[in-house]
Amino acid sequence: MKHQAIGNVEAADKLDRTRYPSDEWALREVTYSEAGIGAAESVFSVANGYLGMRANPEEGRPAAVHGTFVNGFHETNRIRHAEEAYGFATVGQTIVSVPDTKVIRLYVDDEPLLLTVADLDSYERTLDFQSGLLTRDLIWRTLSGKRVRIRSTRMVSFTERHLAVMTYEFTMLDAGAPVAVSSQILNRQDGAHEYSDVSVPVTSLGSHRADDDSGPGFDPRRAESFLGRVLQPQVQLRRDARYVLGYAATNSRMTLAVAADHRIEASEAIEIDETGVVRPDAAEHMYRAYVPVGCTVRIVKAVAYHTSRGAPASELGDRCERTLDRALAEGVPALHGAQREWLAGFWKRSDVIVHGQPEIQQAVRWCLFQLAQGVGRAEGVGIPAKGVTGSGYGGHYFWDSEIYVLPFCTYTTPRFARNALRFRYTMLPAARRRARELSSEGALYPWRTINGEESSAYYAAGTAQYHIDADIAYALSQYLRASQDTPFLEREGIDILVETARMWADLGFWRGNGDEQFHIHGVTGPDEYTTVVNDNVFTNVMAQFNLRVAARALASIRETNSRAYQQVVARLGLEESEPAEWLRAADAMFIAYDSRLHIHPQDDQFLEKEVWNLAETPPDKFPLLLHFHPLVIYRFQVLKQADVVLGEFLRGSEFTLEQKVADFDYYDPLTTGDSSLSGVTQAIMAAEVGYQELAQGYFAKALFLDLADLHHNTVEGIHIASVGGVWSALVFGFGGMRDEDGKISFDPRLPELWTGLTFNVTLGGTRVGVDLDHERAVFTVEEGTGAEFTVRGSPVVVRPGAPVTVDLVSDTEPRLLGVPTVEDYTGARRANGTVITTHTPTPSDPRWVAPEPIG
Repeated sequence: MKHQAIGNVEAADKLDRTRYPSDEWALREVTYSEAGIGAAESVFSVANGYLGMRANPEEGRPAAVHGTFVNGFHETNRIRHAEEAYGFATVGQTIVSVPDTKVIRLYVDDEPLLLTVADLDSYERTLDFQSGLLTRDLIWRTLSGKRVRIRSTRMVSFTERHLAVMTYEFTMLDAGAPVAVSSQILNRQDGAHEYSDVSVPVTSLGSHRADDDSGPGFDPRRAESFLGRVLQPQVQLRRDARYVLGYAATNSRMTLAVAADHRIEASEAIEIDETGVVRPDAAEHMYRAYVPVGCTVRIVKAVAYHTSRGAPASELGDRCERTLDRALAEGVPALHGAQREWLAGFWKRSDVIVHGQPEIQQAVRWCLFQLAQGVGRAEGVGIPAKGVTGSGYGGHYFWDSEIYVLPFCTYTTPRFARNALRFRYTMLPAARRRARELSSEGALYPWRTINGEESSAYYAAGTAQYHIDADIAYALSQYLRASQDTPFLEREGIDILVETARMWADLGFWRGNGDEQFHIHGVTGPDEYTTVVNDNVFTNVMAQFNLRVAARALASIRETNSRAYQQVVARLGLEESEPAEWLRAADAMFIAYDSRLHIHPQDDQFLEKEVWNLAETPPDKFPLLLHFHPLVIYRFQVLKQADVVLGEFLRGSEFTLEQKVADFDYYDPLTTGDSSLSGVTQAIMAAEVGYQELAQGYFAKALFLDLADLHHNTVEGIHIASVGGVWSALVFGFGGMRDEDGKISFDPRLPELWTGLTFNVTLGGTRVGVDLDHERAVFTVEEGTGAEFTVRGSPVVVRPGAPVTVDLVSDTEPRLLGVPTVEDYTGARRANGTVITTHTPTPSDPRWVAPEPIG
């Protein structure tokens, strides 16, 4: 079988570079067009992990889909199954598009600015990765020939979690005119629209019914629509230029308040009339004035959102007002400065530099910026599959967070990972209840959820994915190793590890046929084109890890903190025999292997199926899930995404290189890539097994997945797991980093055309800068006490102030940055030819040159 041809970076980069020019620190749009407007609304979104605003124009129209989202704010509904069965999910949850505060409409001579018909002399929209601002700068020529320059900014604050700040500035360039500006709050979810006589069709995210196969077509990845009113009005308040609206969700009873305050700056010679109105689903503040030629008017609009599961909307309104009071007292320049400072710290920890590749660099930094926007202030909530840029997948939290997003968090800003894992801890009571429903011990986390209850109505590709328990345990273990956060392990993390291990010990069973083996039946792996199978390799190898790490964590606590251990025993009712039983099950875990094909069968019947002929499948039949009944797909050897191959990445030490090569060769040609999660895994493993061109192709597909809308569904929001996977592809794939139970190693595999790769990783509490090229690897302690790891099998110890250079290919004497001789460092050539060099800096030595900082 042949590997799927996917092209190179240039082929995947389908951006119109005349519209979106290359810029390493920004995404810029220099020509206005309605083409791809829905995807553009997603990729230009601003967010902070809690609050997200789609990049709808200030004027409100045109828009493919409107949306402002608060992470975790949702409505519930009863899931109605055509044929009910015990244990089916009963409570559906869908994120709600909250009242929209982005609207600021401009009228000149009573003519509205509407981008679809406006005569624009110039136009530029920029999402700046360093300032965190979405800016727009245009010159509009009205029907009467008057030119107006309009500049606006939009920011969702990283430092003030509940705050967004917008500015709207216009200058009359040629002639004066009567001007009106309407700033609005609109509850679009329940039908409110702009105060406007312009009729342009608009859609709210989540408006597509799940049972509607008309229009854009049925797509289970979309959020379901609501059949009745969602937000019940509770509060309407106006105080001068400040407005407060409060609501309670009809079924979930979650509460929400939104407030907006306005400030206007203009010449004292301009007389400004202000009016306002507040209604249950809308508020409007109107400015009217005659603005002379050459004069500028600037409006500042600060907005705040607060939500709760129990507090009344009136109390949330008070919180919004306090947020606004602080923000307005601080002022816009200070707020913008704090945003830039927050991002400077983020980039210092998180930036990945791809040297000599400006288009790739732009896309990489866009992905990293999306991660900041997806996790930066997601405290107390999970990480939705679309971040807070859209309602795709209903705003649900999946396993994607732990496997594709948390590695980035763990190795760059461990605090972000801790927030996400603490949220999983708060869901533990619901996970215990779910395990009881499925006749299991321990805890079973929901496949998709917002409030902790299972929301997947299709158990075969949902609840049956028991591996989510092991995925969470894997991410937790990874975080604990990188951060050395022992208190979190002892107080909360151990509860997750124990309860998930109990689930595996109960779910699996012993079967002897000569040697005793531990089997796990009736599960679904990551590949959702193959469901409810026995001994899925990914599930078994991850369960094996979960069982072992839980037993080892208990042993560690028992050895180092006997008091904490006794508390764990009492809190969890731990039996003395349990850890030993987990280790016994892990050691006997059945990992299928076919000695004829020399591969690991994905499950015990996978190889018995007919092979799907992907080469003969028409392009318009992808993704398969939208064109074939599940029963048709389930009869074939065909993968939605990497399964065995993903297991071999996450648990690489359990497989030999020869096995990885054989499995990749077998499964890669069967993998459709219909899942946005697949490309990054295939890129990482293609790099490891030596298929560099293939690795670059898969990486390119992941890199431009949303920017180029390769899956044609970016309108529903960006794919947060895929952008997290881009970081993994760079660091784990081309950087060759691995963390095998705390043993860190590097085996760099740079693409031939890349001149270098630079990134930072946190190892055991120390942030290490890594600078790679084709000939050497330089490691520098950026913060912390030092770290130990191996590079291509050779041990390396790096300490503060003592960078270490590893010569990857040279047979000449090793040289360190800026050091002209070898007298001040020691070198040792390993059996594989790798040279390790260390250097103790001596600034008094005239030969010593301080190394340049990484990144």
